[in-house]
Amino acid sequence: MKQLGGLVVKSLMAALVVWGSVAYALDNSSEWPITDFENTSVDFSEILSGGPPKDGIPSIDDPKFVDAETASEWLKKDEPVIVVTGEKVSKAYPLQILTWHEIVNDKIDETEITVTFCPLCNASIVFDRTIDGVVHDFGTTGRLRLSDMVMYDRQTETWWQQFTGQGIIGKLNGVTLKQIPSHIVSFESFKKHNANGLVLSQDTGARRDYGSNPYPGYDNIDSSPFLFRGKISDRLPPMERVLALRSEASTLLFGLSDLKEQPVLNTDFEDQSVAVFSFASMNSPLDKPRINESRLIPSAAIYDASVDGKKLTFELRDGQAYDQETGSSWNIFGLAQSGPLSGQRLRQLDGGVHFAFAWLAFDPEAQIFAP
Repeated sequence: MKQLGGLVVKSLMAALVVWGSVAYALDNSSEWPITDFENTSVDFSEILSGGPPKDGIPSIDDPKFVDAETASEWLKKDEPVIVVTGEKVSKAYPLQILTWHEIVNDKIDETEITVTFCPLCNASIVFDRTIDGVVHDFGTTGRLRLSDMVMYDRQTETWWQQFTGQGIIGKLNGVTLKQIPSHIVSFESFKKHNANGLVLSQDTGARRDYGSNPYPGYDNIDSSPFLFRGKISDRLPPMERVLALRSEASTLLFGLSDLKEQPVLNTDFEDQSVAVFSFASMNSPLDKPRINESRLIPSAAIYDASVDGKKLTFELRDGQAYDQETGSSWNIFGLAQSGPLSGQRLRQLDGGVHFAFAWLAFDPEAQIFAP
């Protein structure tokens, strides 16, 4: 069997025994009484079972939060968190919790959001869950398509592709959820730059081994995706982490391996000047059996390289980005920490950091940045 970072495929499957891994035929009987299976935009043969039934991986629907100091009692400094920044408050959602729940239905300021994480695609994506004025609650179907989580909403039981945010089966087939900007960074980065930030609590109502990784070795760069049906692109190693920049016309992927030599990168995309920041680090959530013992990987984000219409050029100094025009310093969140532009925030442009196989499966025409 093919090696997965020192583990064979059967070891990964053993780690997933709590959820199972056997594909089976689509069943639209008692489990899905109101889903309109006649209204679909995908081939049912592409949908596989990840093992669990509907809501077998329980979403967090009544999230509780603690302050960062309290979270420090169980959350280590380099552990990865999904960060959503609001006008009034910033919130961190630890991957040690999201790995076991995959969905959190929550609210940031006045916006109802759904925070999602699919470990098999390394896809952390946050959505606005209000559709035509109606707030929708999301859960897990227990199914996968192209190795990516298929969600559903409890109001219409439409099935949604997590990677694209698009309804694929049911009443809302073809509707696309609005993506909310987010970052995936270390807990230390969140704590340092969000003094009054809140952290999702381990008090979830479920008993899980938070802090453990049920997919050890999965993100070995040369391993293969789990439960993927179809041809895997050979344009990049399947488990290469890529940062995506998208427009209506095209997608540009930045391999994080290529950014090691340029942790602050200035480039252009469709006549727009952009800055790529990858100078911070965090634990991989998919490496060692304990997340806080995993290797460090980059945090990364892409920003519009202009403020008030003025183009900025960035460089790395002392672990921070500095713009050459004013000498202001900028953190990984695109916020100016000092200098004439202190307090200004760059507009985030990226679509997140995910595995290359997933981006190229859902967006096969994506371009790949050549350093």
